[in-house]
Amino acid sequence: MMMRRRAVLLWTATAVIATSASAALVGCKDRGQKSADEARADLQKLVELTAKDVAEIERGLPEGSKKLSELLAKEVGKDGDPKQNVPAVRSALLKMRQQVPDLGIAKSTFFAFTDDKGIAVRNDFEHDTMAGKDLVKAWPGLAPVLEGAPYAATTGRFPGTPNPAGPDKEWVAAVPVKKADGSPLGLLVTGWTYRRFAYHLQVTLQREMQDQLMRAGDKGKMPILYVCLFDNEGVYGAGAPGVTPVPAANEKALADVGLHAKTEAGIASSPLRLTDREFGWAAARLPKLGPDVGVVILRSEI
Repeated sequence: MMMRRRAVLLWTATAVIATSASAALVGCKDRGQKSADEARADLQKLVELTAKDVAEIERGLPEGSKKLSELLAKEVGKDGDPKQNVPAVRSALLKMRQQVPDLGIAKSTFFAFTDDKGIAVRNDFEHDTMAGKDLVKAWPGLAPVLEGAPYAATTGRFPGTPNPAGPDKEWVAAVPVKKADGSPLGLLVTGWTYRRFAYHLQVTLQREMQDQLMRAGDKGKMPILYVCLFDNEGVYGAGAPGVTPVPAANEKALADVGLHAKTEAGIASSPLRLTDREFGWAAARLPKLGPDVGVVILRSEI
């Protein structure tokens, strides 16, 4: 009788442990799925924000070209050679951005002026690493502008100092710059890096979440949130000067997911366990940046 009672107790304890473990596993999956669902709900906001940001460039760059032509004529003279007065070129670029509203709020990390062959004369940075380099060779998708196209945008990788946050790429756009008589003067080029743009998307989304919590009077904690861009070659986490980059392990885990393939047919999402924590991701393509470029949100509830 005693042995039977012990057997029953042992069976009961085992069943309770198994049930508890099963419930915990389900709970973890539920948390990961909830994060994936929440991330998926925010994706369209980032797709629309990207379209808005690109539209600012599409509208502003042609206007900026006209303004830059006028400023260069004043700074270096109507018949002067901008390459002989490089400081004046930077001054004109800075003034141009201030005087064109769309470019003043654009997310661009640089503006550069090239000669009529696509060789950079000067950008608007204090320390210029583009001067003398062939920007069209670096970004071949800009070549149509040299051949008369009014606008071109492309993606690529500019040769130069590596980003300490990891491999990076750029989205760039260009328009022709013409003299008053309509003859070619050069190109106006602008753009941003993938990591810097991902940072912009991440910060914008975080601020919106904080505002929603405040308006709702919700004292709940903000989720852990990362935003990355991706293409068919890699994942590029949010990064900016002085900002802690997305953990390399997170980028690798997202790269292993195969985001480019999974988003061929549309939005994709799934739970993902990282460093003993339940996350969820959701990803979609960003056609305004290019057919192979996309954005992924990685999220974990607190």
